[in-house]
Amino acid sequence: MVTIVSNMDCGDFLEFQDNLRNMRLLDDKIIYTLNTTIPTESFKGQVDAKGKCKELFNQIQTGHAQRAVAIQKCIGAARERVNTLKEQRDAGKENPEIIKALRKEQNKLRLLQSELNVEEVVKQQTARVYSERCRPFYKPPNLDL
Repeated sequence: MVTIVSNMDCGDFLEFQDNLRNMRLLDDKIIYTLNTTIPTESFKGQVDAKGKCKELFNQIQTGHAQRAVAIQKCIGAARERVNTLKEQRDAGKENPEIIKALRKEQNKLRLLQSELNVEEVVKQQTARVYSERCRPFYKPPNLDL
């Protein structure tokens, strides 16, 4: 996943959303992952549930951190582009192309900022499900996934 974050293209919002969707696979399939990770009563002795839950927690935290970096990187790039376009517009270059590009970039910035809200919801749902299922086996130091 590290390569996705470092090579993430912020220019195309749909591509950015596709990359985020791929990065959220673990969160989207958290219930399935927990079902295959945590043993049932009959297999409790055969699987290290504490180790599995700890490993899963670390994977979840890594994914959340990488997505936060990617979103913030793209928000910063869009904000910078908006400021540049505003400066061009304010410098007396009331070119219709600049105004059109500015509106487009402002819209992209709003969409990127809304991804922060989506990310927060995803994190809360993952934390709730993880806590419900792994609490008996592993209690992480901070459950602010």
